[in-house]
Amino acid sequence: MNRRVFITGYGIITAIGSNGPENFASLRNERSGYGRLDFLQTVHRDEIYCCEIKLSDDALCRYAGVPTKAGFSRTTLLGLIAAREAIDSAGLTEAETTSAGLVSATTAGGIRELESYYYELQDPESTGDFLAFLDTGDPGEHTERMADILNMKRYLATVSTACASAANSIIFGARLIANGLADIMICGGSEALSKVTINGFNSLKILDRDLCKPFDHNRNGLNLGEGAGFLVLEAEERLGHPGKKAIAELCGYASLNDAFHQTASSPEGTGTLQAMRKALAMGGIAPEDVDYINAHGTGTENNDLSEGLSVRALFKDQVPPFSSTKPYTGHTTSAAGSVEAAFCLMGFEHDAIFPNLNFSRPMEELGIRPVTELRPGAGLRYILSNSLGFGGSTTSLLFAKC
Repeated sequence: MNRRVFITGYGIITAIGSNGPENFASLRNERSGYGRLDFLQTVHRDEIYCCEIKLSDDALCRYAGVPTKAGFSRTTLLGLIAAREAIDSAGLTEAETTSAGLVSATTAGGIRELESYYYELQDPESTGDFLAFLDTGDPGEHTERMADILNMKRYLATVSTACASAANSIIFGARLIANGLADIMICGGSEALSKVTINGFNSLKILDRDLCKPFDHNRNGLNLGEGAGFLVLEAEERLGHPGKKAIAELCGYASLNDAFHQTASSPEGTGTLQAMRKALAMGGIAPEDVDYINAHGTGTENNDLSEGLSVRALFKDQVPPFSSTKPYTGHTTSAAGSVEAAFCLMGFEHDAIFPNLNFSRPMEELGIRPVTELRPGAGLRYILSNSLGFGGSTTSLLFAKC
Protein backbone atom coordinates (compact mmCIF):
# COMPACT_ATOMS: atom_id res chain seq x y z
CA MET A 1 0.00 0.00 0.00
CA ASN A 2 1.26 3.47 -0.81
CA ARG A 3 -1.55 5.95 -0.29
CA ARG A 4 -1.21 9.63 -1.10
CA VAL A 5 -1.18 12.01 1.89
CA PHE A 6 -2.93 15.37 1.98
CA ILE A 7 -2.89 18.26 4.43
CA THR A 8 -6.35 19.48 5.36
CA GLY A 9 -5.64 21.87 8.22
CA TYR A 10 -2.98 23.50 10.36
CA GLY A 11 -2.52 25.47 13.56
CA ILE A 12 0.29 27.64 14.80
CA ILE A 13 1.37 29.83 17.70
CA THR A 14 4.61 31.83 17.69
CA ALA A 15 5.99 35.15 18.86
CA ILE A 16 4.29 36.84 15.89
CA GLY A 17 0.81 35.52 16.49
CA SER A 18 -1.39 33.22 18.56
CA ASN A 19 -3.05 31.58 15.55
CA GLY A 20 -2.82 31.28 11.78
CA PRO A 21 -4.40 34.62 10.82
CA GLU A 22 -2.23 36.55 13.29
CA ASN A 23 0.92 34.86 12.02
CA PHE A 24 -0.02 35.61 8.42
CA ALA A 25 -0.68 39.28 9.24
CA SER A 26 2.79 39.56 10.80
CA LEU A 27 4.45 37.87 7.83
CA ARG A 28 2.63 40.15 5.41
CA ASN A 29 3.56 43.25 7.42
CA GLU A 30 7.16 42.08 8.02
CA ARG A 31 6.77 42.21 11.80
CA SER A 32 9.33 40.29 13.85
CA GLY A 33 8.69 38.87 17.33
CA TYR A 34 12.25 39.64 18.46
CA GLY A 35 12.57 41.47 21.80
CA ARG A 36 13.39 41.38 25.50
CA LEU A 37 12.28 38.35 27.50
CA ASP A 38 9.33 39.11 29.79
CA PHE A 39 8.41 35.66 31.11
CA LEU A 40 11.50 33.44 31.18
CA GLN A 41 13.59 34.14 34.26
CA THR A 42 17.24 34.28 33.18
CA VAL A 43 20.33 36.33 33.96
CA HIS A 44 20.67 36.87 30.20
CA ARG A 45 17.39 38.76 29.95
CA ASP A 46 19.04 42.11 29.18
CA GLU A 47 21.74 40.85 26.84
CA ILE A 48 20.15 38.03 24.83
CA TYR A 49 16.86 38.94 23.18
CA CYS A 50 14.61 36.21 21.79
CA CYS A 51 11.27 35.72 20.07
CA GLU A 52 9.07 35.04 23.10
CA ILE A 53 5.30 34.51 23.02
CA LYS A 54 3.90 37.34 25.13
CA LEU A 55 1.48 35.25 27.14
CA SER A 56 2.05 34.01 30.69
CA ASP A 57 1.67 30.34 31.51
CA ASP A 58 -1.68 31.06 33.20
CA ALA A 59 -2.86 32.95 30.11
CA LEU A 60 -1.80 30.01 27.94
CA CYS A 61 -3.77 27.64 30.20
CA ARG A 62 -6.89 29.75 29.71
CA TYR A 63 -6.27 29.90 25.95
CA ALA A 64 -5.80 26.13 25.83
CA GLY A 65 -8.91 25.54 27.95
CA VAL A 66 -7.14 23.69 30.77
CA PRO A 67 -6.91 24.51 34.48
CA THR A 68 -3.95 26.43 35.87
CA LYS A 69 -1.65 24.84 38.47
CA ALA A 70 -2.35 21.41 36.99
CA GLY A 71 1.17 20.57 35.83
CA PHE A 72 0.92 21.55 32.18
CA SER A 73 4.34 22.54 30.86
CA ARG A 74 4.59 25.55 28.56
CA THR A 75 5.63 23.20 25.75
CA THR A 76 2.43 21.19 26.28
CA LEU A 77 0.26 24.31 26.31
CA LEU A 78 1.74 25.67 23.08
CA GLY A 79 1.29 22.30 21.39
CA LEU A 80 -2.27 21.96 22.61
CA ILE A 81 -3.23 25.41 21.30
CA ALA A 82 -1.74 24.76 17.86
CA ALA A 83 -3.17 21.23 17.61
CA ARG A 84 -6.67 22.45 18.48
CA GLU A 85 -6.49 25.12 15.79
CA ALA A 86 -5.32 22.48 13.30
CA ILE A 87 -8.24 20.20 14.21
CA ASP A 88 -10.73 23.06 13.80
CA SER A 89 -9.07 24.13 10.55
CA ALA A 90 -9.46 20.63 9.11
CA GLY A 91 -13.05 20.40 10.32
CA LEU A 92 -12.45 17.15 12.21
CA THR A 93 -15.32 15.93 14.35
CA GLU A 94 -14.76 14.75 17.90
CA ALA A 95 -14.99 11.14 16.73
CA GLU A 96 -12.49 11.75 13.91
CA THR A 97 -10.07 13.41 16.34
CA THR A 98 -10.33 10.50 18.75
CA SER A 99 -9.59 8.05 15.94
CA ALA A 100 -6.54 10.01 14.74
CA GLY A 101 -2.92 9.50 15.72
CA LEU A 102 -0.69 12.15 17.29
CA VAL A 103 3.04 12.60 16.63
CA SER A 104 4.60 15.54 18.41
CA ALA A 105 8.19 16.74 18.42
CA THR A 106 10.20 18.37 21.14
CA THR A 107 13.69 18.20 22.54
CA ALA A 108 13.57 20.21 25.77
CA GLY A 109 9.98 19.23 26.63
CA GLY A 110 9.20 20.49 30.13
CA ILE A 111 12.78 21.21 31.12
CA ARG A 112 11.77 24.86 31.64
CA GLU A 113 9.55 23.84 34.55
CA LEU A 114 12.21 21.56 36.06
CA GLU A 115 14.64 24.49 35.96
CA SER A 116 12.17 26.58 37.97
CA TYR A 117 11.92 23.96 40.71
CA TYR A 118 15.43 22.57 40.55
CA TYR A 119 16.34 23.15 44.20
CA GLU A 120 13.00 21.92 45.57
CA LEU A 121 13.37 18.75 43.53
CA GLN A 122 16.72 18.00 45.19
CA ASP A 123 15.00 17.63 48.55
CA PRO A 124 12.93 14.43 48.77
CA GLU A 125 11.09 15.90 51.76
CA SER A 126 9.81 18.92 49.82
CA THR A 127 6.15 19.08 48.92
CA GLY A 128 4.09 21.56 46.92
CA ASP A 129 2.51 22.35 43.59
CA PHE A 130 5.85 21.83 41.83
CA LEU A 131 5.45 18.05 42.18
CA ALA A 132 2.93 18.21 39.34
CA PHE A 133 5.86 18.95 37.00
CA LEU A 134 7.96 16.02 38.19
CA ASP A 135 7.63 14.04 34.94
CA THR A 136 7.82 16.91 32.48
CA GLY A 137 11.53 16.40 31.81
CA ASP A 138 10.54 13.38 29.72
CA PRO A 139 9.93 14.72 26.19
CA GLY A 140 7.14 12.20 25.69
CA GLU A 141 5.19 13.60 28.62
CA HIS A 142 3.94 16.57 26.60
CA THR A 143 2.53 14.28 23.89
CA GLU A 144 0.66 12.22 26.47
CA ARG A 145 -0.82 15.31 28.14
CA MET A 146 -1.95 16.68 24.77
CA ALA A 147 -3.48 13.33 23.85
CA ASP A 148 -5.31 13.12 27.18
CA ILE A 149 -6.94 16.52 26.65
CA LEU A 150 -7.79 15.76 23.00
CA ASN A 151 -9.01 12.25 23.91
CA MET A 152 -6.63 10.61 21.45
CA LYS A 153 -5.52 7.07 22.27
CA ARG A 154 -4.94 5.25 19.01
CA TYR A 155 -1.35 6.07 18.11
CA LEU A 156 1.01 8.37 20.03
CA ALA A 157 4.68 9.08 19.41
CA THR A 158 7.28 11.73 20.25
CA VAL A 159 10.14 12.66 17.93
CA SER A 160 13.38 14.22 19.16
CA THR A 161 15.86 14.81 16.36
CA ALA A 162 16.89 18.33 17.37
CA CYS A 163 15.92 21.09 14.92
CA ALA A 164 14.64 18.64 12.30
CA SER A 165 12.24 17.06 14.82
CA ALA A 166 8.94 18.55 13.68
CA ALA A 167 9.65 17.93 10.00
CA ASN A 168 10.43 14.32 10.89
CA SER A 169 7.20 14.02 12.90
CA ILE A 170 5.32 14.99 9.71
CA ILE A 171 7.17 12.28 7.79
CA PHE A 172 6.41 9.80 10.58
CA GLY A 173 2.68 10.48 10.33
CA ALA A 174 2.71 10.46 6.54
CA ARG A 175 4.33 7.04 6.46
CA LEU A 176 1.70 5.61 8.82
CA ILE A 177 -1.01 6.85 6.45
CA ALA A 178 0.80 5.81 3.28
CA ASN A 179 1.17 2.27 4.60
CA GLY A 180 -2.43 1.92 5.70
CA LEU A 181 -1.76 2.06 9.45
CA ALA A 182 -3.74 5.26 9.99
CA ASP A 183 -6.21 7.44 8.11
CA ILE A 184 -5.76 10.72 10.02
CA MET A 185 -2.59 11.94 11.75
CA ILE A 186 -2.01 15.17 13.65
CA CYS A 187 1.69 15.91 13.42
CA GLY A 188 3.98 18.76 14.39
CA GLY A 189 6.16 20.05 17.17
CA SER A 190 6.25 22.33 20.18
CA GLU A 191 9.07 23.97 22.08
CA ALA A 192 9.20 26.57 24.84
CA LEU A 193 12.18 28.76 25.59
CA SER A 194 14.24 27.58 28.55
CA LYS A 195 17.50 28.38 30.29
CA VAL A 196 18.97 25.12 28.99
CA THR A 197 18.25 26.15 25.42
CA ILE A 198 19.57 29.70 25.75
CA ASN A 199 22.64 28.72 27.76
CA GLY A 200 23.40 25.86 25.42
CA PHE A 201 23.28 27.91 22.23
CA ASN A 202 25.11 30.73 24.01
CA SER A 203 27.94 28.37 24.95
CA LEU A 204 28.26 27.46 21.27
CA LYS A 205 28.68 31.18 20.49
CA ILE A 206 26.08 31.12 17.76
CA LEU A 207 23.56 33.62 19.16
CA ASP A 208 23.30 36.98 17.43
CA ARG A 209 22.85 39.80 19.98
CA ASP A 210 21.01 41.71 17.28
CA LEU A 211 18.41 40.70 14.70
CA CYS A 212 19.53 37.60 12.84
CA LYS A 213 20.46 37.97 9.17
CA PRO A 214 20.05 34.66 7.29
CA PHE A 215 22.11 34.30 4.10
CA ASP A 216 23.75 37.69 4.61
CA HIS A 217 27.50 38.20 4.31
CA ASN A 218 27.48 39.79 7.78
CA ARG A 219 25.32 37.16 9.49
CA ASN A 220 26.36 36.63 13.08
CA GLY A 221 24.24 33.83 14.47
CA LEU A 222 20.65 32.97 15.24
CA ASN A 223 17.84 34.33 17.42
CA LEU A 224 16.02 31.77 19.54
CA GLY A 225 12.23 31.58 19.63
CA GLU A 226 9.40 29.44 20.96
CA GLY A 227 6.24 28.15 19.35
CA ALA A 228 4.27 25.23 18.02
CA GLY A 229 2.85 24.15 14.69
CA PHE A 230 0.64 21.17 13.84
CA LEU A 231 -0.74 19.81 10.57
CA VAL A 232 -3.65 17.47 9.96
CA LEU A 233 -2.64 14.76 7.49
CA GLU A 234 -5.34 12.65 5.86
CA ALA A 235 -5.40 9.71 3.46
CA GLU A 236 -6.51 10.41 -0.09
CA GLU A 237 -9.71 8.38 0.34
CA ARG A 238 -10.92 10.84 2.96
CA LEU A 239 -11.02 13.71 0.48
CA GLY A 240 -14.31 12.29 -0.78
CA HIS A 241 -16.01 13.13 2.54
CA PRO A 242 -18.54 15.97 2.36
CA GLY A 243 -16.95 19.38 2.89
CA LYS A 244 -13.41 18.00 2.96
CA LYS A 245 -10.85 20.10 1.09
CA ALA A 246 -7.10 19.73 1.02
CA ILE A 247 -4.69 22.66 1.13
CA ALA A 248 -1.72 20.71 -0.19
CA GLU A 249 -0.36 17.26 -0.83
CA LEU A 250 2.77 16.09 0.92
CA CYS A 251 4.09 14.58 -2.29
CA GLY A 252 7.73 14.07 -1.33
CA TYR A 253 9.98 13.87 1.69
CA ALA A 254 13.34 12.60 2.82
CA SER A 255 15.20 12.43 6.09
CA LEU A 256 18.81 11.37 6.45
CA ASN A 257 21.92 11.99 8.50
CA ASP A 258 25.08 13.52 7.08
CA ALA A 259 27.17 12.08 9.97
CA PHE A 260 29.58 15.01 9.92
CA HIS A 261 29.53 16.68 13.36
CA GLN A 262 27.42 16.87 16.52
CA THR A 263 26.55 20.54 16.09
CA ALA A 264 27.45 21.42 12.50
CA SER A 265 26.26 20.46 9.05
CA SER A 266 28.73 19.18 6.49
CA PRO A 267 30.55 22.18 4.97
CA GLU A 268 29.59 21.15 1.44
CA GLY A 269 25.91 20.67 2.30
CA THR A 270 26.04 16.98 1.48
CA GLY A 271 23.10 16.03 3.69
CA THR A 272 20.78 18.82 2.56
CA LEU A 273 21.57 18.13 -1.09
CA GLN A 274 20.69 14.46 -0.72
CA ALA A 275 17.51 15.22 1.23
CA MET A 276 16.27 17.66 -1.41
CA ARG A 277 17.14 15.27 -4.25
CA LYS A 278 15.32 12.38 -2.60
CA ALA A 279 12.25 14.48 -1.82
CA LEU A 280 12.02 15.65 -5.43
CA ALA A 281 12.53 12.11 -6.74
CA MET A 282 9.75 10.80 -4.49
CA GLY A 283 7.41 13.52 -5.75
CA GLY A 284 8.44 13.01 -9.37
CA ILE A 285 9.30 16.70 -9.60
CA ALA A 286 12.20 18.20 -11.54
CA PRO A 287 14.28 20.94 -9.85
CA GLU A 288 13.01 23.54 -12.31
CA ASP A 289 9.44 22.88 -11.13
CA VAL A 290 10.14 24.10 -7.59
CA ASP A 291 8.61 27.55 -7.14
CA TYR A 292 9.96 28.41 -3.69
CA ILE A 293 12.27 27.06 -0.97
CA ASN A 294 11.51 27.81 2.66
CA ALA A 295 15.10 27.49 3.80
CA HIS A 296 16.27 26.38 7.23
CA GLY A 297 18.32 29.61 7.15
CA THR A 298 19.30 30.10 10.79
CA GLY A 299 21.74 32.95 10.25
CA THR A 300 24.78 31.03 11.51
CA GLU A 301 27.97 30.93 9.49
CA ASN A 302 27.90 27.15 9.10
CA ASN A 303 24.21 26.56 8.37
CA ASP A 304 23.71 29.20 5.72
CA LEU A 305 26.87 28.32 3.84
CA SER A 306 26.17 24.58 3.98
CA GLU A 307 22.52 24.93 2.96
CA GLY A 308 23.31 27.59 0.35
CA LEU A 309 25.96 25.41 -1.31
CA SER A 310 23.53 22.50 -1.46
CA VAL A 311 20.92 24.71 -3.12
CA ARG A 312 23.47 25.91 -5.66
CA ALA A 313 24.57 22.33 -6.33
CA LEU A 314 21.01 21.15 -6.97
CA PHE A 315 19.58 24.10 -8.86
CA LYS A 316 22.83 25.42 -10.42
CA ASP A 317 22.11 28.74 -12.17
CA GLN A 318 18.35 28.46 -11.80
CA VAL A 319 17.93 28.79 -8.06
CA PRO A 320 14.22 29.28 -7.30
CA PRO A 321 13.04 32.07 -4.99
CA PHE A 322 14.02 31.25 -1.42
CA SER A 323 13.84 32.85 2.01
CA SER A 324 14.19 32.09 5.68
CA THR A 325 11.28 33.00 7.97
CA LYS A 326 13.34 32.66 11.15
CA PRO A 327 13.88 36.45 11.46
CA TYR A 328 10.14 36.65 12.27
CA THR A 329 9.78 33.84 14.82
CA GLY A 330 13.34 33.16 15.86
CA HIS A 331 14.61 29.62 15.62
CA THR A 332 11.91 27.57 17.32
CA THR A 333 14.30 24.58 17.27
CA SER A 334 12.33 21.34 17.48
CA ALA A 335 9.10 23.06 16.39
CA ALA A 336 10.69 24.86 13.42
CA GLY A 337 9.87 22.21 10.82
CA SER A 338 6.11 22.34 11.42
CA VAL A 339 5.98 26.09 12.10
CA GLU A 340 7.60 26.66 8.71
CA ALA A 341 5.43 24.01 7.06
CA ALA A 342 2.44 26.08 8.22
CA PHE A 343 4.05 29.14 6.61
CA CYS A 344 4.36 27.17 3.36
CA LEU A 345 0.64 26.36 3.52
CA MET A 346 -0.11 30.06 4.10
CA GLY A 347 2.00 30.75 1.03
CA PHE A 348 -0.25 28.46 -1.01
CA GLU A 349 -3.45 29.93 0.45
CA HIS A 350 -2.41 33.52 -0.27
CA ASP A 351 -0.13 32.75 -3.24
CA ALA A 352 2.67 34.75 -1.63
CA ILE A 353 6.33 34.40 -0.75
CA PHE A 354 7.33 35.94 2.57
CA PRO A 355 10.56 37.95 2.53
CA ASN A 356 13.87 37.17 4.21
CA LEU A 357 14.20 40.08 6.68
CA ASN A 358 17.46 41.86 7.57
CA PHE A 359 19.31 40.90 4.38
CA SER A 360 21.59 43.46 2.73
CA ARG A 361 24.72 41.83 1.29
CA PRO A 362 25.02 38.47 -0.52
CA MET A 363 27.41 35.82 0.75
CA GLU A 364 30.48 35.85 -1.52
CA GLU A 365 30.63 32.03 -1.58
CA LEU A 366 27.09 31.75 -2.98
CA GLY A 367 26.34 34.80 -5.10
CA ILE A 368 22.59 34.34 -4.64
CA ARG A 369 20.01 36.56 -2.97
CA PRO A 370 16.92 35.52 -1.01
CA VAL A 371 13.55 37.15 -1.60
CA THR A 372 13.63 40.42 0.37
CA GLU A 373 10.18 41.86 -0.34
CA LEU A 374 6.74 40.34 -0.05
CA ARG A 375 6.02 38.67 -3.37
CA PRO A 376 2.24 38.34 -3.96
CA GLY A 377 0.91 36.49 -6.98
CA ALA A 378 3.89 34.16 -6.90
CA GLY A 379 2.14 31.36 -8.79
CA LEU A 380 3.15 28.75 -6.21
CA ARG A 381 2.66 25.11 -7.17
CA TYR A 382 5.54 23.29 -5.43
CA ILE A 383 7.39 24.32 -2.26
CA LEU A 384 10.41 22.70 -0.64
CA SER A 385 10.95 23.18 3.09
CA ASN A 386 14.30 22.28 4.67
CA SER A 387 15.09 21.46 8.29
CA LEU A 388 18.58 20.74 9.62
CA GLY A 389 19.34 19.55 13.14
CA PHE A 390 22.22 18.91 15.50
CA GLY A 391 23.57 15.42 15.20
CA GLY A 392 23.45 15.61 11.41
CA SER A 393 19.70 15.19 10.93
CA THR A 394 18.64 16.66 7.58
CA THR A 395 15.09 16.72 6.25
CA SER A 396 13.28 18.09 3.21
CA LEU A 397 9.52 18.23 2.72
CA LEU A 398 7.94 18.78 -0.70
CA PHE A 399 4.43 20.26 -0.82
CA ALA A 400 2.17 20.46 -3.88
CA LYS A 401 -0.70 22.92 -3.95
CA CYS A 402 -4.21 21.46 -4.22
